[in-house]
Amino acid sequence: MSAKKGIAILGSTGSIGTQALEVIESYPDQFDLQIITANKNADLLIKQAIKHTPNSVVIADEDQYMKVKDALWNHDIHVYAGSDAISQVVESTEVDTVLTAMVGYAGLNPTLSAIRAKKNIALANKETLVVAGEIITKEAFENGVNIYPVDSEHSAIFQCLVGEFQNRIEKIYLTASGGPFRGYSMDQLKKVTRAQALNHPNWEMGSKITIDSASMMNKGLEVIEAKWLFNLKAEQIDVIVHPQSIVHSLVQFEDGSMKAQMGLPDMKLPIQYAFTYPDRLKTDFPRFNFLDYPELTFEAPDKITFNNLQLAYDALEMQGTAACVLNAANEVAVEAFLQERISFLDIARINAASMNSIENILNPSLEDYISIDTEARRVAGGLL
Repeated sequence: MSAKKGIAILGSTGSIGTQALEVIESYPDQFDLQIITANKNADLLIKQAIKHTPNSVVIADEDQYMKVKDALWNHDIHVYAGSDAISQVVESTEVDTVLTAMVGYAGLNPTLSAIRAKKNIALANKETLVVAGEIITKEAFENGVNIYPVDSEHSAIFQCLVGEFQNRIEKIYLTASGGPFRGYSMDQLKKVTRAQALNHPNWEMGSKITIDSASMMNKGLEVIEAKWLFNLKAEQIDVIVHPQSIVHSLVQFEDGSMKAQMGLPDMKLPIQYAFTYPDRLKTDFPRFNFLDYPELTFEAPDKITFNNLQLAYDALEMQGTAACVLNAANEVAVEAFLQERISFLDIARINAASMNSIENILNPSLEDYISIDTEARRVAGGLL
């Protein structure tokens, strides 16, 4: 890599965003931090801006604009507010790669704006492809933009495909830890608490994605994301539960051979690879030792007890706006569970009922996705 690469981090105060800042800080000769954004966490955004001195910051919550502006007035940092500003700043000529680490549907418009401005995308916001995968991939192709996956599983598939792009994929296997409730029965799941669901055994993530992991919805969203990233059919995507989270995912080719990407659970590695592809930079991350893991185990997921995973496959089969409905309903349901307004099992119930209640639009436009997202949130809210 010659010149420094200009980076924009959308969602810098979340789990992926904070780790991305650590990556950038470790390689000051490689990266130039241009933009950081946050939704509501103004205090952390201010601390990050003072420490890492980006060119611009955006706080989506316009009520906190003056707080951020006053705190940064003498730091030569441009301050903006509002969701529209996030979509506008990514068009900066100083930005080469946009890391989309915003949570949920909110990442859709900024990702589209970045693609149309011909910025490469480091994609950590899986919901963007879940909601509007057909539009995103079409826009990326037409604008000559690369989408580098940051999810550990999709990064693993991508890494396995380097040097193999001319070879046809027979199947991919997305590995899942199984979350904190692996092996639980339906009766046991009736009693789980918010605190238990937030206690993931292997990964440190934000609260929304942690709940999604516990309900297997995260893996379902990853199945849908994989379809768009790697141009696959539903029957080519399998999920296998691997509690140790060492094998991050596998690719099986037409000749029957398989490739896997392995390593200790650490999101900084896929973040860094998305920033530096096709190069790999030397790290001081802990190294995997086979003798520390004498057994790596694998088992089938329970799609009946953890129905969200099956719902994702159903949405893939239905096509159209079905995945958009599923994502919107799930965002509403997870937020209600985090507020302790519904039970853990209610999440899948609300998701399924929402999918059954809303007409599926085939060949949707962007406007269709926007209106269906709004309708799905209204319906899910009424089912709480």
